[in-house]
Amino acid sequence: MKKEILIVVSFVALFLSSCDKKSGNKGVINGDSSENVILADNGKIDSTVGYNVDINGKKSIKTDYVYKATDGALVKVVYNYDPEASNVTITSNKKTFILDKVKSTGTETIYEKGEMKATAKGDSLILHQGENIIELLKTKI
Repeated sequence: MKKEILIVVSFVALFLSSCDKKSGNKGVINGDSSENVILADNGKIDSTVGYNVDINGKKSIKTDYVYKATDGALVKVVYNYDPEASNVTITSNKKTFILDKVKSTGTETIYEKGEMKATAKGDSLILHQGENIIELLKTKI
């Protein structure tokens, strides 16, 4: 009987000592989700950036979208979030425009090159080319 009690007490002591919250399990690698988060120029999380999440919960940055213009035309838009060369590539009717990021507030991002300007805000992308204003909305394609 004393042997059984000694075994149970040893097991409980071993269990309690292995549950130290401070040291944690050294074999587990903590995933840093902040490495995939894009920050706006003001240092806050940029809400205009989209993310893909796989079935394991791993987050990756979504860079390409299909937008639909008010006239029904489809436009391919690819965002480059590289801090050194942040830009957007807009392709429609076999023409491609590459605009450089000028400013980001966290809720909207502005891209410009020459007389062309694009403002990304939520699910919309508004293009200004001279006097023309073209409104685009993200599609579910």
